Amino acid sequence: MRSEQPVQSVGPEQPEQPEQPGEPGEPGEPEESGADTPGKQDESGGPDGPDAAADGRRRLRSALWPLRISRGQLVVAVLLFSLGLALAIQVRSTNDHDQLRGARQEDLVRILDELDSRQQRLQQEKTQLEQSMAQLENSSNQAKEAQEQTRKKAAELGVLAGTVRATGPGIVLTIDDPQGQVKADMLLDTLQELRAAGAEAIQINDVRVVAGTYFTDASSGGVQIDGKDVSQPFRFTVVGNPQDLTPALNIPGGVVRTLENHQARATITQQQKVVVDALAVPRQLQYGKPAAK
Repeated sequence: MRSEQPVQSVGPEQPEQPEQPGEPGEPGEPEESGADTPGKQDESGGPDGPDAAADGRRRLRSALWPLRISRGQLVVAVLLFSLGLALAIQVRSTNDHDQLRGARQEDLVRILDELDSRQQRLQQEKTQLEQSMAQLENSSNQAKEAQEQTRKKAAELGVLAGTVRATGPGIVLTIDDPQGQVKADMLLDTLQELRAAGAEAIQINDVRVVAGTYFTDASSGGVQIDGKDVSQPFRFTVVGNPQDLTPALNIPGGVVRTLENHQARATITQQQKVVVDALAVPRQLQYGKPAAK
């Protein structure tokens, strides 16, 4: 009996398998990255290829241009601009009051007192006008009363117009300017501050100050008032309430501080009686005429 041997198929010899690389991290064996390694771009133009980037840029350009602005977007833009403008104005207004923020308590109290004094003066003037009107309405001889009121008013207007002398309590402000730094605009600021504090008659050196008074810087380096040369020291003779005039000049950032910053010295003297005796020449009006009611 023959024993059956297993039949072996004869075929081509299997190629010798290459030696498998060692474990990653062994010295001398580079670690291969797999096909799914992040960051590897498909050079065939796949989803992460240059074609996709170019397509994205085209879509971005088409979305941005031409501009498409709706009505709602325009309204929002206008509202935002208005809000920004309001904030800028508020910031500027806040910066304008920085001097008052840094002022001392006594300076703030002085400013408030000055504002109260101005209000009282306006109230007194209103009361006087109401009394004059009541006298005219209730007087048995209205013609005579009207004549008396007219005479008083003419005297007051003469003081304001500078055609009559004025006397009363007030102050004398002397400005010494050895460096020649005081200019016309500084004298004008001083005048405006005095008027705001209730000055009724003002004289600078020998020039009467009226409504049409103007200041200019002379070519020689001095100051001219109404075309007349005025040399320093500048002397303001002012009729008014000294308790109102003096604090108005000494407020923080006011006239006295400004003059001191320009190397000038301001001296204020309160007096029970000052005399404003310089007279202004009235000007003939060429164009203005009283308007009919």
